[in-house]
Amino acid sequence: MTSLKRSQDSRQYSYDWPWVTLLLGPGLFLLCLLILIPVIGTIITSTNRDITFMDGKWVGLSNYAELFKDTAFRQSLRFTISFIAVSVPLELLFGLGLSLLMNYKSSFRGIIRSLVLIPWAIPAVISGRIWELIYNVNYGLANYIIEQFGFEKINWLGTSSGAFWAIIIADLWKTIPFVAIILLAGLSSIPETLYQQAQIDGASFFRRFYSITLPLLRPVIVVALLFRTIDALRIFDLVFILTSGGPGGSTTSLSQLGFKYFVGGDFGYGSTLSVIIFLCALVLSLLVIKFGKFSQEAI
Repeated sequence: MTSLKRSQDSRQYSYDWPWVTLLLGPGLFLLCLLILIPVIGTIITSTNRDITFMDGKWVGLSNYAELFKDTAFRQSLRFTISFIAVSVPLELLFGLGLSLLMNYKSSFRGIIRSLVLIPWAIPAVISGRIWELIYNVNYGLANYIIEQFGFEKINWLGTSSGAFWAIIIADLWKTIPFVAIILLAGLSSIPETLYQQAQIDGASFFRRFYSITLPLLRPVIVVALLFRTIDALRIFDLVFILTSGGPGGSTTSLSQLGFKYFVGGDFGYGSTLSVIIFLCALVLSLLVIKFGKFSQEAI
């Protein structure tokens, strides 16, 4: 195949463009059709007044200006940022510990790995409903356990702070296995001989962890952090099932607020919020890649 020829003099690559077009063309076409065109369409819609039963009108950046003045937007942005700041580090911390446990050689390793997958395999709607029953103020398991220790019942979903931590706990139960599986793949790729040599040199478990495991696992940690940060930014289903954004809109996420605008027929305002979420995801992704030095590890 002559699609890629290496020049012996300049040591550069020359491409046979008909072959390149033939091989990459279908994929690029689907990429434009399914991703690029909808993104461009959303950006265009965000610059228009597009409300059901009203004539469309180009308004420029007025939707963005109005959005940042919107109290509901600021409240949802504050909740989403708080959710990311609390949930993602905890998921990474507990996921790392769980991955170390699953990587430990024992006769129960297969059983542990199978059990860990259960919370992640359960659909988000079902797991949200399960946690809604657990948090029930009258007959929920959470208050039953609290009462056994002599404490009063907690209205988990009826207060702002209670609802926030209720969502955090439910999200940790759901997503820690996902982080653990990703990190387990990275742990499995670390040569066992490195640990054996470190043991011969007298290195303790913590010394081996900080000197071998963490440096070699860093690219995988960055990937897990990137996935979970973007996913936490787009949280919708768990909040929708547990609190529907309440009480008083204190747990309304950005995605849920955008959903409300679209359902209400305000497609221009909803598209504006979608663009904001996209830009936030882009900025967070670039920050994670930059500070995680993932590009250096990948070269």
